[in-house]
Amino acid sequence: MESEYRIPTVPVVTARFEHYVQNDSRNHGMFLRYVFPPHPVGFIPKEKLRGYVDGLNPVSGKPLMPEMVEALTKPLTEEEKNPVIEKRPKHPRLLPPDTEENLHRLFLENGWTDGLPIVLPTEERVAEMLTGTDRDPQEVVGRMSVTTHQERLEYTVEKVAVIAVMAGCRPEHLPVLLAIASTEIPAFPSSTTSFSSMIMVNGPIRHEIGMNCGLAALSPFNYANAVIGRAWTLMSINFGDARPGDTFMHSLGHPINYNNLCHAENEEDSAFEPYHVEKGFKPEESTVTLFRGWNYNGINLGPAKAMAEALKRQSSMGRAGTFLMDPLVSAHLKDEGFKTKEELRQYIANEAETFPQMINFIVVGGQTNPMWVLTDYTPSITVSIDKWIPKTGIKKDEKPLRMPQPVLCKDGICGI
Repeated sequence: MESEYRIPTVPVVTARFEHYVQNDSRNHGMFLRYVFPPHPVGFIPKEKLRGYVDGLNPVSGKPLMPEMVEALTKPLTEEEKNPVIEKRPKHPRLLPPDTEENLHRLFLENGWTDGLPIVLPTEERVAEMLTGTDRDPQEVVGRMSVTTHQERLEYTVEKVAVIAVMAGCRPEHLPVLLAIASTEIPAFPSSTTSFSSMIMVNGPIRHEIGMNCGLAALSPFNYANAVIGRAWTLMSINFGDARPGDTFMHSLGHPINYNNLCHAENEEDSAFEPYHVEKGFKPEESTVTLFRGWNYNGINLGPAKAMAEALKRQSSMGRAGTFLMDPLVSAHLKDEGFKTKEELRQYIANEAETFPQMINFIVVGGQTNPMWVLTDYTPSITVSIDKWIPKTGIKKDEKPLRMPQPVLCKDGICGI
């Protein structure tokens, strides 16, 4: 409004975010004049809010309303007319040599980890990780920030490989991580509410790298699911520059942020077409889909009508929902007469009084119980993994690292 339409503008932002928005002004070269009422303003009685208006700006200590009038009427200074965009210094590519213990301490104390132990990204380990793709190590993959109020930091293939090493990945996992990084989407945005995310992989790469889409797919029993999910969090911390109280403002935080519900879809045992095929990809293509939401709403049983009733009760995200269903559920829904996901989507949308495009279905699980989970996750993006895979195929170790495989139910009557 100020720069484009020449209309004097004074944003009103609660004092809790003073540092936050001042960073925004510096990073974007827009020196706006803010006024800061006390924080919070949600669920506060009207009388108290009126007191905010009539009282002082807690940041400047001046009366709030006269300060707002002055900000709207006082001529701009030369600095305000000619703002300079600040650039943050780039991190050095290499750290000075030190002991393993000291380096682990350095990573932890600088906030470069998620608090869990990491694998130190030595030059040798990063070079080995880079064998997982044919791409130039210095190719720019994307730019990321967990908040719009910070400069988006650039990262290369090599930097993604560094994160992959830290998370405990092997070269076979790198194409998936590069695809995730190319979306430029962090695992968590900077909001006062506590968001979480989900990663789902489709296509042949699921089995090539040993991902779990069956029994206990969302539990900590699979190497690929664990390290890929963790790597997205470490990317968000380091590329997105997530810093609690500075750029990361989740009031409670979310335990799902550690692994981001990383899993593959159980395409083989599903009665419906795979998710990525719904989105226009070919069955033989490998993709990764990122979802964002808040809640993972319990374990449920019941037919399509029960699914619609659960969605109707869900208030967050405007009755948007992604159902995670065991393959047995998909089979029962087929028996109910739903030949496709689209038929099921239309039925649930009508019953729940919402829009069909806000409903998604994912088949995952080991057929031990016909259960489904309603989440309020909505898809952010689905991208191809194939372009990050080497021309010679997935780079595997001579003996790939694999955790014990769960005993799978294939007779179709487990738990019935």
